[in-house]
Amino acid sequence: MTSPSTAPAPSRGGRWIEHWDPENETFWNETGEKVARRNLLFSVLSEHIGFSVWTVWSVMVLFMGPEYGLTPADKFFIVSMATLVGAIVRVPYTFAVAIFGGRNWTIISASLLLVPTVAAFAVMEPGTSFNTFLVCAMLAGIGGGNFASSMTNINAFFPLRKKGWALGLNAGGGNIGVPVVQLVGLAVIGASGGPRLLLGIYIPLIVLAAGLAAVKMDNIASLKNDTGAAKDSVKEVHTWIMSFLYIGTFGSFIGYSFAFGLVLQTQFGRTPLQAAYVTFIGPLLGSLIRPVGGALADRYGGAKITLWNYVAMAAATGVIVIASMQKSLPLFTTAFIALFVLSGLGNGSTFKMIPGIFQAKALARGLQGEEAAAYGRRLSGASMGIIGAVGALGGLGINLAFRQSFLTVGSGTGAFVSFLAFYAACFVVTWAVYLRRPAAAKAGATATTEAKPQLSYAEV
Repeated sequence: MTSPSTAPAPSRGGRWIEHWDPENETFWNETGEKVARRNLLFSVLSEHIGFSVWTVWSVMVLFMGPEYGLTPADKFFIVSMATLVGAIVRVPYTFAVAIFGGRNWTIISASLLLVPTVAAFAVMEPGTSFNTFLVCAMLAGIGGGNFASSMTNINAFFPLRKKGWALGLNAGGGNIGVPVVQLVGLAVIGASGGPRLLLGIYIPLIVLAAGLAAVKMDNIASLKNDTGAAKDSVKEVHTWIMSFLYIGTFGSFIGYSFAFGLVLQTQFGRTPLQAAYVTFIGPLLGSLIRPVGGALADRYGGAKITLWNYVAMAAATGVIVIASMQKSLPLFTTAFIALFVLSGLGNGSTFKMIPGIFQAKALARGLQGEEAAAYGRRLSGASMGIIGAVGALGGLGINLAFRQSFLTVGSGTGAFVSFLAFYAACFVVTWAVYLRRPAAAKAGATATTEAKPQLSYAEV
């Protein structure tokens, strides 16, 4: 990776930062922190609206009564396809930051949100075919990509000691786009407005986000110089291990965000307004607590927080299974909201683990100082796109599991049992890979281990 230069680049258009060294405390205190925080703020705004557009169909399906001619299975399939596209586009969105620059890609990705919003605005009425609705929901999936590019960009702005907080705040602020669009939908339903009103509210907000990104954000030139990180991150086994773990946290959050209202309607007979009164609470709390998960991971280690969070998620899921079998709406709703909170906490702690893992690998390779930090930024930034994409696919799995469970047994109980088993597997993987002491460490250092640093993830 080319070291950032302090020399200006007069031929380069736009707002480019040629020198960026956040691990240098003097640089950070004098210059870096102010710039990083400004970019974080406007990155959150764009990502927030991206999440709202991505998950707008979790609200739209509540508007779609019998006159639309759709079964519950049709609705679960529509939101599943939005989830699928949102997961897939996260990979190219991650690498777009290195190609176009963080600021430039934020402008482009925010502007692209107009496509699904205007398309849905044009066709949202009874008589429109199922396939047309499906295509519009798939177009909305591009909003899911904003998360990946935003996280990759913000990861480069902050030093390792601040990444848990910064990434948690960035992701949490974006995640809040889910409950916000659900709250706006609740207000629209309560005011007897139609789905077009909901969509119309977001069109000017998209334009505003793109404009503010153009005026207030920056590109980091050193990110543009790295062309091999994508291939290296794909070959790295920890990219795929963390992808698996992120399915359990973010996959749960986004999958439940799409499905919560539909489950309440289908299993407990709630009206659209009754469902809307409840559905926003879980995503809201899960979003707000995500920075807390990152901060706890900064202090105690991401792997430890993630491990025990999976225990709590499994316990909450067990309560949901009991409530589902007993048809207890109050217990079901309470446990479901608790599961949302835990998924948000785990989102923060798992993403904090990523830069720590690659920093540990850099130290094990004998790298030090800025060289080690650059190696960690390089691989963690590229890996985040893959991890985010695979994690989001967990949301697809959740919605398809609900669809099959309702088709087979008429309730979501079977789906929740499968989720419980998955959280148990995540617990085992977290412990075995990132917390179990290696045999060499137990036996004590040997001459060989003293000659080469041992790779340890106990503190990530």
